[in-house]
Amino acid sequence: MKRVLYLLLLTLLSFAFLNCQSSSKEVIFPDEVYRSEALVVTRISANAYVHTSYLLTNDFGNVPCNGLLITSGKEAFVFDTPTDDPSSEELIEWIQSSLGLEIKGVMPTHFHNDCLGGLKSFEDKGIPSYASNHTIQLAKENNFVLPQLGFSDSLELNVGGKTILAKYFGEGHTQDNVVVYFSGEDVLFGGCLIKEMGANKGFLGDANVNSWSNTVENVKKRFPDAKIVVPGHGQYGNIELLDYTINLFKTRHFGEGKFVENQ
Repeated sequence: MKRVLYLLLLTLLSFAFLNCQSSSKEVIFPDEVYRSEALVVTRISANAYVHTSYLLTNDFGNVPCNGLLITSGKEAFVFDTPTDDPSSEELIEWIQSSLGLEIKGVMPTHFHNDCLGGLKSFEDKGIPSYASNHTIQLAKENNFVLPQLGFSDSLELNVGGKTILAKYFGEGHTQDNVVVYFSGEDVLFGGCLIKEMGANKGFLGDANVNSWSNTVENVKKRFPDAKIVVPGHGQYGNIELLDYTINLFKTRHFGEGKFVENQ
């Protein structure tokens, strides 16, 4: 009898040890997987990473700028390039060498430098570039490097068997800002249309502040199940970032269309 109890206890301890070993190997997100002076890559879910590079500005100093990397199988897709060619080359090298993945494409979510400043590096390596037709037109007007392949309202991408949707919902930070949704892990990349918690309104030089809230409301209605929301700048969060952005740009009107204040 004592031998039976001993074997039972030994078996239970073995299972406990194996469970501890298994738990120790689980990835707890966020997980910073790469850092240099110019580039940080943070894993935020099983197949989604935020890449952060830096843009020196006159009004806001050295601004951290987020992009999204989605991986599946042996493929990867990048949304928004790092801010310049060197940091973009660094990201490409890391994806290809450290992850061992083929980059199927890159997509800037609007025409500003923090989205397509490193586009030439991708195109020089034969990586296809996509953007909305509106983004391509605005990039052309500003003499920026042009994305190669355009779409009108939305584009569905297949990366390693996973579906990713890029879609335009209306004006906000710019006339052309699109958002990206990775339904497999309920990750929403809002780009500069979405603000981090506590952020101010930021650069409004190309913005439509009167439409901004309505546009984000449309995004929320389309993707109510979003669990991870990544803004163009700052810390990622959950769907509360959409509510924060909606309230930040909500306008008050009294009487017939009379504008009173922005809040």
